[in-house]
Amino acid sequence: MEYMLQARSKSALLIMDVQDGILQRLEEPEKYLARIKKSVAAARAKSIPVIFVVVGFRPGFPEISPRNKSFSALKGSMGSVMSNPKPSLAPAKEDIVVVKHRVSAFSGSDLEVILRSLGIEHLILGGIATSGVVLSTVREAADKDFEMTVLSDLCADFDEQVHAVLMEKVLPRQAAILTAKEWGS
Repeated sequence: MEYMLQARSKSALLIMDVQDGILQRLEEPEKYLARIKKSVAAARAKSIPVIFVVVGFRPGFPEISPRNKSFSALKGSMGSVMSNPKPSLAPAKEDIVVVKHRVSAFSGSDLEVILRSLGIEHLILGGIATSGVVLSTVREAADKDFEMTVLSDLCADFDEQVHAVLMEKVLPRQAAILTAKEWGS
């Protein structure tokens, strides 16, 4: 709780790939979304920018190569979500929505330009899936010299064992791992 109360004026909360079609694949989407809402409200109350990162493509999916195994498979099953991307939680007017075209929040988006223009040095991350957007974004953000905190209970994966290994062994090498409550929401 004290962590968020420290001066973090150069922080931003990134909520990644929390979109209806993706969210509904979780076992308890309502409970997950309630935790997200609470943390988003806490960030707004502390004037920490909230950035929603969503995966999206143009009609016809020209950004998806047939050689891209992950996105080619999703194109048919999640086409409507991906061609009309929007966060499951309605952004406030001061929030920012970033559309990405690959797994990492940085790849194929203007996220880095936005973060640099806002003077952001510390990223607070949550999203679906831990083994996808969270892992890829942490790796790329570390290479870009951002300080990071991953909120473990704001991350979800479709494989609980993979989520646990990433939270316990992989992500702590590059980010602080906290619960939303420990962070201050």
